[in-house]
Amino acid sequence: MSRSQPLNVSTLLKEAIGLHQQGKLQAAQVLYRQVLELSPDEFDALHLLGVIARQLGQAELAVSLISHAISINPAQAGARCNLGAALQDLGLTAESLASYEVAVRLDPHYALAFSNRGNALRNLGRTQEALASYDRALAIRPLYPEASCNRAIVLQDLGQSAASLISADQAILGRANYADALCARANALQSLDRLDEAITSYDRAIDANAGSAEAYCWRGTALKKRNDHDAALQSYDQAIALRHTYPEAHQFRGNLLRALGRTEDAIAAYRMALSLGGNSSQLSFALAALGAGDAPAAAPATYVKELFDQYAGHFDQHLLEVLDYRTPAILDNIIRKWLAVPRHVNQQKNENTENKTRIDTLDLGCGTGLCGPYLRPYSRTLTGVDLSEKMLAQAHQGQLYDQLECADIGDFLAGQTKQFDLVVAADVFVYFGDLAPVFAQMQQCLRPNGYACFSVEACDEGDFTLQASNRYAHSHPYLQRLASNAGFILLESERGPLRSENGAQIMGYAVLLRSLR
Repeated sequence: MSRSQPLNVSTLLKEAIGLHQQGKLQAAQVLYRQVLELSPDEFDALHLLGVIARQLGQAELAVSLISHAISINPAQAGARCNLGAALQDLGLTAESLASYEVAVRLDPHYALAFSNRGNALRNLGRTQEALASYDRALAIRPLYPEASCNRAIVLQDLGQSAASLISADQAILGRANYADALCARANALQSLDRLDEAITSYDRAIDANAGSAEAYCWRGTALKKRNDHDAALQSYDQAIALRHTYPEAHQFRGNLLRALGRTEDAIAAYRMALSLGGNSSQLSFALAALGAGDAPAAAPATYVKELFDQYAGHFDQHLLEVLDYRTPAILDNIIRKWLAVPRHVNQQKNENTENKTRIDTLDLGCGTGLCGPYLRPYSRTLTGVDLSEKMLAQAHQGQLYDQLECADIGDFLAGQTKQFDLVVAADVFVYFGDLAPVFAQMQQCLRPNGYACFSVEACDEGDFTLQASNRYAHSHPYLQRLASNAGFILLESERGPLRSENGAQIMGYAVLLRSLR
């Protein structure tokens, strides 16, 4: 290398960085490449050429260039962070996280790396760790809109909508027209059932970024909840116009079309979502409920969880005031009739009374705890299990349960042996077609002569059927046969209305079984 060459490299590099900072990417590329012709192992040129490659959507080239730079100087936290971003672009989330981990070890005060690390953790489903990483980024840089926005998204994923709203507002405080933060804010408001405010925030997000298919899609769900069906359909259509390959928009559009009674259009929307890589178990289930496929043995767990997560904020009000829901009271009457439990006992779980030390009760699919006030008086211990964290958060506020578990019912029951005297399942088995496995599991978890009390919706033909409501109905002969096969005696099966829907009574059975084992 001549004596003048280092000066040429330095001058070219400085000029390239200036062009890069001005956003003149192609011109900067040319100069970075000239630097590399003169000095092939120039770290900054390799690294920043990789950054430009990523900015131009060339993630594989970015990984190659930045990795080469790191091989020359492994101790550069910025390069490790940029490599992590390029790896994330390629969907290599675990590798991306590993690169961010090195970056924060090299520089423990690197807010951007902690924020990006949070994104990788969130994409891996490690939400609590992601939250901690965003918190670390914000501790280093308190006014950091991206970290606050992504923190809001994680908090919403964790069911903490009120906290999510605060974090989204902090992001917007730092950047007024931040579309992603406005959308995160709207999602939190929607979960809090503040629908008018949510729609306004979606509109602000769309004003900030008219190309946001997500904002239009989630705006559609808020409008649907507000029963503004025409506007909701237009919002879904706009989301699809912006991104035709958006499976969730097609799926949510299908849900609305089904609610409007446009069955064939709903089927077409679900099939489109399925062809685009949407959730196959949920979509196949929805199609089966409309007669366009074979019914599975049970509703997909993801469908049930998402349904009740969205429903949690207004679940009790909707059931009791709109659907005239009476199942907990019906089951309670049967339990009191056959188990001879006391009628007048203080409901507070800490009340010291000998009548309360009677039975250990399991409330399957406890939801927000609507059965709790009925079961608490005669339960020594009361355990609730549900798939929805948001529903359980509501149940926890009632302080009637000794234990609340967030778990799939089948998985929970599989780990219980002779633990309970009474199992209750109010409006839960409507999400199961084949009840044989859960009958066997209830038998396993009950003590000798224990009881199982539950409700099902009624059908008059066959064993069970998946209805257009996405709920299963079961026949009485099927219940009798299952009870006998599982070692139960059927003590009572009262047929009657369990709730109302669209002005019609939903008929079902309230059933009490006793174990013969």
